[in-house]
Amino acid sequence: MNSFTELLVEPFQEFMFMRHALAACFALAIGCAPVGMLLVLRRMSLMGDALSHAVLPGAALGFLVSGLSLYAMTVGGIVVGLTVALLAGAVARATALREDASFAALYLISLALGVLIISMRGTSIDLVHVLFGTILAVDDPALILVASITTVTVFTMALIYRPLIVECFDPGFLRSVGGKGAAMHFLFLVLVVLNLVAGFTALGTLMAVGMLMLPAASASFWAKQFWSASLTAAIIAVIASYSGLLLSFHLNVPSGPAIVLVAGLCYVFSVFFGRYGSLYSRRRAGGHLTG
Repeated sequence: MNSFTELLVEPFQEFMFMRHALAACFALAIGCAPVGMLLVLRRMSLMGDALSHAVLPGAALGFLVSGLSLYAMTVGGIVVGLTVALLAGAVARATALREDASFAALYLISLALGVLIISMRGTSIDLVHVLFGTILAVDDPALILVASITTVTVFTMALIYRPLIVECFDPGFLRSVGGKGAAMHFLFLVLVVLNLVAGFTALGTLMAVGMLMLPAASASFWAKQFWSASLTAAIIAVIASYSGLLLSFHLNVPSGPAIVLVAGLCYVFSVFFGRYGSLYSRRRAGGHLTG
């Protein structure tokens, strides 16, 4: 039992980089959970994926100017991510194309452009670093950035979550009582981009959306209320982060994909055995009805 406990705890006791990685993942879990739940409620899950790739050209421009500079790539990712979000909304309002389709088109362009920009100056190693991240290389500045974005997210969500929830289910009512639905929607997109940028600094653009969406999708099978589901999503993200880091350490596999794959296993388990809407709960409800 003692050796088993050492297996679970020793990497984080012995190595500072493991503690930094775990702290960054815990901060990401707290910030991404409510944002991911709102994406699920608003049926915007694929939009989160699109925005994660929309961040890439901005990060690539920051890389082009300053190399692997955390702050240059962060500012570039935020600016370009928000620009893509605004452009997608403008295209949807000005044409017959739906917003999800415009996001999909712009995300493909953004992904290709970002890869092209990085390839112009960097190496294949730089490209892998940007796309897949290096959670085990998180340093103090990156940790402070992630924690700051998480703090801003939690406080902002506490202030505006009521109109956001109302807009999810009855946007007409929100407009009738003078609610600023458009402003709330834009502010929510800002939070999505900020959390994707925070995830990008640790997990890379391709992995960041996994931390945002997989725990939230899993939590929807275990809780019905928004904040209880958000708490469940945060707990699932923490479990996935801790387990993924342990697997990466002991099995010598990439840490970012390991974390996302554990989160994926939590999702698969939730699909089969969750309390609400899972295959097991539906089968059990059907059995009660026929009985």
